[in-house]
Amino acid sequence: MKVIGIDVGGTSTDAVLLHEREVRHYVKTTTTADVSSGISAALETLVAKAGPDAQRIDAVMLGTTHFTNAIVERRGLTPTAAIRIGMPATAFLEPFTDWPSDLAEAVRARHFMVRGGHEYDGRPIVPFDAAAVESAAREIRNAGIRSVAITSVFSPLDATLEEHAGQIVRRVYPEAGITLSHRLGRIGLLPRENVTILNASLVDLARTKTAAFAEGLRKVGIDAPVYLTQNDGTIARMEQAAELPILSVACGPTNSMRGAAFLSGMANALVVDVGGTTTDIGYLRQGLPRQANRVVEIGGVRTLFQMPDLLSLPLGGGSRVTAAPLAIGPESVGFRLTELGRVFGGDVTTVTDVAVAAGAPLLGDPRRVAHLPDGLVSDAMAMVRATLEDAIDRLKPDAEPRPVIAVGGAAFLVPDGLAGAGDTVRVPHAAVANAVGAAMAQVSGESDRIFREVPRDEAIAAATTAARTDAVAAGADADTLEVVEVEDLPLAYLPGNSRRVRVKVLGDVALPRQSILAGTGA
Repeated sequence: MKVIGIDVGGTSTDAVLLHEREVRHYVKTTTTADVSSGISAALETLVAKAGPDAQRIDAVMLGTTHFTNAIVERRGLTPTAAIRIGMPATAFLEPFTDWPSDLAEAVRARHFMVRGGHEYDGRPIVPFDAAAVESAAREIRNAGIRSVAITSVFSPLDATLEEHAGQIVRRVYPEAGITLSHRLGRIGLLPRENVTILNASLVDLARTKTAAFAEGLRKVGIDAPVYLTQNDGTIARMEQAAELPILSVACGPTNSMRGAAFLSGMANALVVDVGGTTTDIGYLRQGLPRQANRVVEIGGVRTLFQMPDLLSLPLGGGSRVTAAPLAIGPESVGFRLTELGRVFGGDVTTVTDVAVAAGAPLLGDPRRVAHLPDGLVSDAMAMVRATLEDAIDRLKPDAEPRPVIAVGGAAFLVPDGLAGAGDTVRVPHAAVANAVGAAMAQVSGESDRIFREVPRDEAIAAATTAARTDAVAAGADADTLEVVEVEDLPLAYLPGNSRRVRVKVLGDVALPRQSILAGTGA
């Protein structure tokens, strides 16, 4: 199997070609302001470098910052109508209540609150007002609003009202893009509604960018299935991922973690990914990033859905270093490091400059940092060490020292002998571990359901079947699927024999005979 992996970071866009799980070729290029041209440049450079090896590619895996950047920069977002099914129980807080004003202005079109929803035990709050949803759909259509987010109270327990509302909107307004909250979020109305609205605002952008990427592949002569990497370290078919783009907003760090696991052969370890602008630290559990079980803010909006448990630090190879008093970051020269950093002929002192002055692997011209005061260099490197040690202590699962895998373009900043950690593991191709992680990622499927009056074994079997179905729909080879996580939680607050069962399965990519690019519309 021959696969290309591409990952877009804040500073670099990396691409690798794997053949039978061996890194055959790789390139590291500069991320561009528009992202897309940087991806095209990396792809063209890789294909030129690989030569005949770039023929007959089986699949292309892409991890992109397009969607994260759109939220952070408030650009390219589609105005969205929010429909909440939960009146009269949820009247006290309207949709968009806790959003930053500038993001709400970019996304909020209209919102509608209709009667319906469920109690925590599955009982209806009040009868569902289908007529109100139909009226809202007509108003949305007449206003020309293209994107709709539908959220119902406790829909992760019972999704029937969201499905019904989606059918009504689709019948009245077939052209609308519709996102249903139970496909994304967990129990917790506002965070789940928030992530649903964010996803709906990204769908148009996702469809445009994935079509453009497919066209870019054709231009370099590659006709292969395309997958997008996701927040849990797995991938999904491009057309499916384009409908749920929010599931890819944190794919960069997870790609690095999966790449670290692959390159090191370790399934349980801390991963420190040092880029040009930030350092992301996560914990690998059974080869996958540990997932966060808490509210995570995206662009200032509180969400609760599939996200990695990460600590992100304003520390990278391009972070500015100032003296008197000593400070590192949070400002960074980012992708302009090779232009502004002192070792590359610039006049800005960065962490890379002090690391080279301290004896780090040769980068640029070390003579350009020979004048830096010894005290500044030693104190700055001590601050880097202390920052990493504190973050590792906060993130590791227990008091035991855990090995640390150092990856990223500035992995040389991770010192040996970190307090509270085990060995610092150096791996080949660490600078492009993110692209490696994208290239070797697998497809997952997950089911998270409440079962009432169903024996435990039958509930787990039903959840496993649902997870397998989800994985196959996302592009997995059914014959390779394995169960990697099972959670079985009795629910004492629900009547009868009730339990919540979550099952996750993982499998290799199913390679269709005919490329899926033909159906992208590009």
